[in-house]
Amino acid sequence: MGTNTERTGASKHGSRHGGHRDTEDRTSKLPKKAYEKELRRLQEELAKMEDWVSASGARIVVIFEGRDAAGKGGTIKRITQYMNPRVTRIVALPKPTERERTEWYFQRYIANLPSAGEIVLFDRSWYNRAGVEKVLGFCTPEEHRRFLRQVPIFERLLVEDGIVLLKYWFSVSDEEQERRFRSRIDDPMRRWKLSGTDLLSRSHWVDFSRAKDEMFVHTDIPEAPWYVVEADDKPRARVNCIAHLLSLIPYEPRGAERIRMPARQSDEGYVRPPRDTNTYVPDHARTLAD
Repeated sequence: MGTNTERTGASKHGSRHGGHRDTEDRTSKLPKKAYEKELRRLQEELAKMEDWVSASGARIVVIFEGRDAAGKGGTIKRITQYMNPRVTRIVALPKPTERERTEWYFQRYIANLPSAGEIVLFDRSWYNRAGVEKVLGFCTPEEHRRFLRQVPIFERLLVEDGIVLLKYWFSVSDEEQERRFRSRIDDPMRRWKLSGTDLLSRSHWVDFSRAKDEMFVHTDIPEAPWYVVEADDKPRARVNCIAHLLSLIPYEPRGAERIRMPARQSDEGYVRPPRDTNTYVPDHARTLAD
């Protein structure tokens, strides 16, 4: 059996942040056919990894952070596309309730951590306090300082208890973020993705940059490092992130269980009720035939 690195084609660690790339390499478009072929292969590996997690009792937490419209949600969607929702779940918490505001900051996140045999993908996480809450004044300076002191301790406790904790930061350029914002404004099916806070973040671009830099200084720890995903090209970002994620989880594919199709039960003695006793959904598809 080869290593995870050999299976996924990703570097095991190399440089923890994947090394430095020039701008042309970072922003070049991945050909569609190559993307679709590799995504399919990686999704098959994800299914094997999930099966191993379920059988072994492993606990996996993956955090997705980054600027608005950086591609976090699209990557999560491709990860979970063929996965079992009973094993792999997405956590995207709304703003805290008045009751939650009186609790320890990490408390509502702890309630969503995985049990044995589960994978939890945080679409934004406790790092809200280091970014949007700090920049837009939703927490006090003391609350922010306390968070930066406590989060390395909190994450070390998770890892010490056996949780595999992976943290990804999706990095997108100013120009690309603006292009994606404008495309959402013009698309009624995706306009819901663009909140007032998202738009406000444009006018605080540098403030968010400073907040992210400070966050990395305090929370990029050996036990739970940050991995930066260059995300100006969405397909490239997706396959890079998934391949890297797979390379860091020590899964071993299990032999596929042979499934036999049982014989259909005999319908002897059964009489189906007349069709006109049921209410059927109208055949809308028939109107499209012409």
